Amino acid sequence: VACNTSSALALPAIRRAARVPVIGVIEPGARAAAAVTRGRVGIVGTEATVRSGAYPRALRALSARIKTQSRPCPLFVPLVEEGWWDGPVVSAVAARYLAPLKAARVDALILGCTHYPYLKPAIARAMGPRVRLIDSAEETARETERLLAELNLRAPRGRRGRREFYASDAPERFRRLARRMLGPGVGKVKLHSFDA
Repeated sequence: VACNTSSALALPAIRRAARVPVIGVIEPGARAAAAVTRGRVGIVGTEATVRSGAYPRALRALSARIKTQSRPCPLFVPLVEEGWWDGPVVSAVAARYLAPLKAARVDALILGCTHYPYLKPAIARAMGPRVRLIDSAEETARETERLLAELNLRAPRGRRGRREFYASDAPERFRRLARRMLGPGVGKVKLHSFDA
């Protein structure tokens, strides 16, 4: 589940409904932060992810000595989706949101939204060189690779998979952004409507 909010709020239900192993982004991100911190972990995410308390719970389960401080950063997602990944506006927003975490002297910062790594340069400048940035999506990819190997489910060498893209709204806008994020291999995006 490549979304921190969905992982935080719905992962147990998704796992119960699925017939295959389902990996969320919370646990891999928390494990990576616990491995590098000296005891102070900052967490940034959407309002819902922060409000869920999923990262502090996961970190406490790993080590009672880790102190956490969480901060919602609601403007980060629209900045990424508008293609504003760096520059003076992004730097100003990052500095404003991250000032309390910098003041708390966190030594690791979990980027608790899969949009946020696109803002890494501005986030790194705002936090300074002593803070390790933890990309929960990268950690989840590593976990997925490990699980596929463990379950002997990796694709045979030389065999390529195929990618299909679906959007619930504005497929052409989604395609433009996906091409910027994933490269020119993003083809047709199919519109999908969800029944209520």
